[in-house]
Amino acid sequence: MARLLAYTAPVTGHVFPSTEFLLELHRRGHDVHVRTRASDVERLDQLGLHATPVDPRIEANELDDWKASNPIAALQRLQHWYEANAKVEVTDLRGAIDEVRPDALIVDANFQGGAAVAEASGLPWCQYSPFPPVFESKDAPPYGPGLKPAPGPLGRARDRVLYTILGHLADHYLPPVNALRAGLGLEPLRHFEELFLRSQRFILFTAEPHEYPRSDWPESVRLVGPLTWEPATPPPAWLSAETRPIVLVTASTVYQRDDKLISTALTALAHEDLAVIATTGALDPTTFDAPGNARVEAFLPHGPILKRAACVVSHGGMGITQKSLAAGVPVCVVPFCRDQFEVARRVEVSSAGTRLHHKRLTAERLREAVRATIRMRPGAQGVAEAFARAGGAQAAADAVEELLAPEHGTRHSRPATAVTTTAGSAG
Repeated sequence: MARLLAYTAPVTGHVFPSTEFLLELHRRGHDVHVRTRASDVERLDQLGLHATPVDPRIEANELDDWKASNPIAALQRLQHWYEANAKVEVTDLRGAIDEVRPDALIVDANFQGGAAVAEASGLPWCQYSPFPPVFESKDAPPYGPGLKPAPGPLGRARDRVLYTILGHLADHYLPPVNALRAGLGLEPLRHFEELFLRSQRFILFTAEPHEYPRSDWPESVRLVGPLTWEPATPPPAWLSAETRPIVLVTASTVYQRDDKLISTALTALAHEDLAVIATTGALDPTTFDAPGNARVEAFLPHGPILKRAACVVSHGGMGITQKSLAAGVPVCVVPFCRDQFEVARRVEVSSAGTRLHHKRLTAERLREAVRATIRMRPGAQGVAEAFARAGGAQAAADAVEELLAPEHGTRHSRPATAVTTTAGSAG
């Protein structure tokens, strides 16, 4: 068995999904060490992983792109956040490698510095990503604006132009990345998307057809479907007594000024024959006025609620959106920033829910969107079936084991359909 070191971004939407496949690797007998969010260290230790906090400066670095007045300014703030973290990651991950002496590395795709250290280490390494892929493709629109796929010559022409424009914009942020890489003895990158093409395996926590089907996936990519782990928590006592259809409303666990979603949903659904359960994440639940048919909490375990939910109203975080779809529950997505516009469009295109831009968010529009979403359960169930075929944590663990020398790896069989889905078109 191998000694593995995982380096995970310290936010819920990255820690929880990665935990599921790290536990699968542990179950297979590997010695799994993880650098993670400080508040998760004790929990992961109890589960059998060797957990240590990432450098506290990484957790303390606030992502404030929600303050930006336009998408370009938001991108600038986001990349400055990446750059500040990357400098800390270099020392942090190097120290972890020296301490653990791993046989292979598992690095979160949010860690630009961590990825460079992994590449320079000479060890087998993989990246994992809980957000939509940024790779250029002839079969899919460019990442960012949340564009609907446009087939045919005009659609392909549109995408070529946009890939060029957006590629030049992203490449503007390469100099600091390449300066960091030069300090580690690595060659410069020519294009920004190469940040995600340097590892031997790139594990995507999604699957076709919810993710746009492509004939040109990079060879390193493995699509494994969403990983839906959450801490074992008893369901609230009142849940079993609730007989009305349930609408789960969620905000992000990272602050991004999405309080408008919670307040609008409470108003929109106040007089519907529904039970509204709102989890506010990074927002203070006491700042919201709950009508008689609603409960508002900072956190509740989503798993038991999703088993009963008629639909989910979400900001479009990849985690809650795909967790809902994996349970066969349709989603009304109200995107605010970051990858949420891409997530929202994928929900709409896969007929698994609805999309309502935050600038058009009103109580009346949201109420109509929720009613439409509830009727889209067949589409969500189709996505759930595709996700299940992708293999989940077992497929992700398989991808890691592909990197290991024969004396370390232990092959685990899974259905042939899952092999095809996991590998996608990359072979």
